[in-house]
Amino acid sequence: MSRNQFGAYCAGVMLVGFAGLVRAETFEEQAVRIHAEAFVMDTHADTTPKFEDSSWDFTVRHDSGHVDIPRLREGGYDAVFWSIYMGKTPGDGRAVKRALRRIDSVYQMVAKHPDTLMLATTAEDIRSASRLGKIACLMGVEGGHMIEDELSALRTYHRLGVRYMTLTHSFNTNWADSAGTQAYVEGEHDGLNDFGRKVVLEMNRLGMMIDVSHVADTTFWDVMDTSKAPVIASHSSARGIADHQRNMSDEMIKALAERGGVIQINFYPGYIDPERIRATTKLMPKLQAISEQYADDPEKASAARRELFQKNAARPDAKKTPASVVIDHIEHVINIAGPEYVGLGADWDGVPDMPEGLEDVSKVPYITEELLRRGHSEEAIKLVLGGSMLRVMEAVEGVAAGLAVAD
Repeated sequence: MSRNQFGAYCAGVMLVGFAGLVRAETFEEQAVRIHAEAFVMDTHADTTPKFEDSSWDFTVRHDSGHVDIPRLREGGYDAVFWSIYMGKTPGDGRAVKRALRRIDSVYQMVAKHPDTLMLATTAEDIRSASRLGKIACLMGVEGGHMIEDELSALRTYHRLGVRYMTLTHSFNTNWADSAGTQAYVEGEHDGLNDFGRKVVLEMNRLGMMIDVSHVADTTFWDVMDTSKAPVIASHSSARGIADHQRNMSDEMIKALAERGGVIQINFYPGYIDPERIRATTKLMPKLQAISEQYADDPEKASAARRELFQKNAARPDAKKTPASVVIDHIEHVINIAGPEYVGLGADWDGVPDMPEGLEDVSKVPYITEELLRRGHSEEAIKLVLGGSMLRVMEAVEGVAAGLAVAD
């Protein structure tokens, strides 16, 4: 053996010995590390009405609801989009007034907890908040009825920090058709009308993300034909797993991905679990009766529907939806489009119940663990947890900057 060969042999022995001293990372440790390194973001939480209640303490861990600061911390959250939502409201200024009040409640909540929360309007703001150890707070308007057919209202919401608008909720606007929620809604415009297209283009110019959750299929395709920027579905799921009109077909998901958008998976069992969907269908006569009884009071109608769903979900013979169903939806999108085009939009505090194992925001690390267990890479998992959404935000910001230069 030559001197060089002997030297190489000794170096190899030392490397083997050193490698033996380095303990391999366990599955649990790997999952914890991935979750800690990722930007964890959810694009839909309906907690905002609680912000308007001065007696409600966001810093306390609550036994009810889905979201508070302690549970956000346990879930490893970096960012949340708070939903600015209300039911169908007469277009006489009341919708704008209520939206402004709800937007202000987000500002007030951030101001109360400056050491924990930070208002964010860009992808870079989210990164900055994370570096500071704070939770980035963003806003999305859930329902185009809140602009009351005024582009000036849309621009005002953007100036106040709103960074996406869901074009419809469970009912049609004067310019876009809705998919409904539990019951199908008859279209009025065959998708978007001319003013609806103006809304989409103005959102492109502003750098406000267009959200196609809740919209009719015809509206979705009109948006795809109109928007110059990538589009999001802030809280939708896959029709290929659960056939519900609130979910997106494979064709729609692929079209969204081809244009650089992202679908943020909704966790609500009533949308993602086929068995639950069939059970809900049986409740349609009672749901219709509620709609008729509270036709002039959408808040009471919403409360009555929530109570009905909660009672049925809590029945002793009611089968609980397992958290694994959420992963099924995520995997479905990964398989047909890729991990760059899927994320999380749970619908926290906006639905009667959540799957068993994902009861609140503190349980979100389960998603990391299960995706890892199913063989997905660290890169793919980090995209699902928030990386995909950060990419879309930056792309929409880039389109707006390009349009500003062109002007």
